[in-house]
Amino acid sequence: MTPQPTLQLDIDAVLRSKAGSKARYIPGFVRNWLKRIVHQDELNTFLRRVGSMKGVPWLREALVELDIKIEVHGLDNLPACTDGQRCTFVSNHPLGGPDGIAIGRILGEHYDGKIKYLVNDLLMNLPGLAPLCVPINKTGKQSRDFPRMVEAAFQSPDHIIMFPAGLCSRRQQGVIRDLPWNKTFITKSIETHRDVVPIYFDGRNSDKFYRLANIGKRLGLKFNIAMLYLSDEMFKHRGDTFHVYIGRPIPWQTFDASRRPSEWATWVQQAVYAIPHTR
Repeated sequence: MTPQPTLQLDIDAVLRSKAGSKARYIPGFVRNWLKRIVHQDELNTFLRRVGSMKGVPWLREALVELDIKIEVHGLDNLPACTDGQRCTFVSNHPLGGPDGIAIGRILGEHYDGKIKYLVNDLLMNLPGLAPLCVPINKTGKQSRDFPRMVEAAFQSPDHIIMFPAGLCSRRQQGVIRDLPWNKTFITKSIETHRDVVPIYFDGRNSDKFYRLANIGKRLGLKFNIAMLYLSDEMFKHRGDTFHVYIGRPIPWQTFDASRRPSEWATWVQQAVYAIPHTR
């Protein structure tokens, strides 16, 4: 039997899937710029090396490829979950790439791969990561299926990993911090009786990234131009060491009617940023 070829990242195919028939009007120099800025050739070299590897082993190899080291603090705060209890793990999102890979590897190894991310649907183009993902796309047909997909994820036996800001951190008034967190993790954790485990990831992107994000915001661009540079930022972190702080689980019963879900989300966000200072 002929072996199946390794799936590769294909920017042209991604453009066709996102822009449809309009993709043919995108100039060649724009396509080439996109391929360079997302490091298509380097990513495909990695994908060929890992072959059909998927899930947590793929995450582990991604960190090896980037030569990124992780120092974990508070590992003993992770619930044992020997009784089948499922959790929602929420974290700040300073990097938009290595932070998600690292947290997935930490939790995936601890819980024998029983994890699922809620992530941007573009990451489904990475075949080794796709089995761990519930894709989020707020436009098009998939957006109509999103509530059903989230419900299925939270009803599953897997632990859920979320970055409730939706986007990676921005610099506002000189401070690098997540945008306000979405309340979904609160409402769904209450519904499914999942304790919430806060995680703080210590890191930041380049000044160029934050300038681009702020320029896009000032211009009122609907397209998130900074997101295009996340892959470039990821490769800039090659050889870095990051610190991850795991806080104590918050029982789902904590989120009572004394506050609105959006207020509880803000409360948890503040708790996450306090973790390194309360150890």
